[in-house]
Amino acid sequence: MQVVNKLKWRWGAWLLAVGAVCAAHAARLESDVPTKPAAPSAPARCDKPLYLTFDTGHMAVAPLIADVLKRQQVRVTFFAANEPTQTGDGSLGRMWSSWWKARAAEGHEFASHTYDHAYWRGDLPGVVPKFRIRPSAGALANREFTWDTATYCANIAQAAERLQDFTGKKPLPLFRAPGGKTSPKLLAAAQSCGYAHVGWAPAGFLGDELPSETYPNAMLLDKALKSIRTGDILVAHLGIWSRQDPWAPAVLEPLIVGLKERGFCFDTLRNHPDYQGWIAAHGG
Repeated sequence: MQVVNKLKWRWGAWLLAVGAVCAAHAARLESDVPTKPAAPSAPARCDKPLYLTFDTGHMAVAPLIADVLKRQQVRVTFFAANEPTQTGDGSLGRMWSSWWKARAAEGHEFASHTYDHAYWRGDLPGVVPKFRIRPSAGALANREFTWDTATYCANIAQAAERLQDFTGKKPLPLFRAPGGKTSPKLLAAAQSCGYAHVGWAPAGFLGDELPSETYPNAMLLDKALKSIRTGDILVAHLGIWSRQDPWAPAVLEPLIVGLKERGFCFDTLRNHPDYQGWIAAHGG
């Protein structure tokens, strides 16, 4: 009987040991099986979109603006020209290339503001469209010229090409004329070479170009929060030379927070209903 009991004990111990080894092996195999990644969550629906845009400027506030946008998780559309800057060789100069590249990595969109920040000054008579143009940047700054469609289109394209070089991302087939100054002939000329013009809503003019003595930041913030409506395109700048009390440090983040509290969200012009069809048709 003692022999039988001893054999039973050894047999049970052996089964327990085998079971433990099998369990450990199974656990190891299970851990080696790659886990299926969780499905990405659907983007939150927003019924009150806004489209914040920035034109280039002296760029001194550009790092601050980028920090605010990242902190608030807001994506915008930048319209870029090679304007004079407080540091570096122009807002589309090599010094700023890494800044533009970082914005692309964050999901922002880009479009042309004409390379030489070229203001339309008037149409010239004649069957062939020609325009009086006054650049405010570059070697031709502050002189008036006659440009035809090809010359104007080349200036739009030059800024877009520089943006693509810096960001590795194809800019949208959109542009913004400096000062928003255009004519039907100018818009038709730009469209003929693949660029649709983007202005802004009346309430979307955020006022950072206005003199701070008569339009203080608190006034501009209050006006924007009261008047902005769903679907508005908003415009501000990456620095304005003439404004004594800079707009962005005081207004940008309170404005974004205040608009969010009112149920608004922010999107880029890629998803604007007025431009989606154009962008799709022109390789944006």
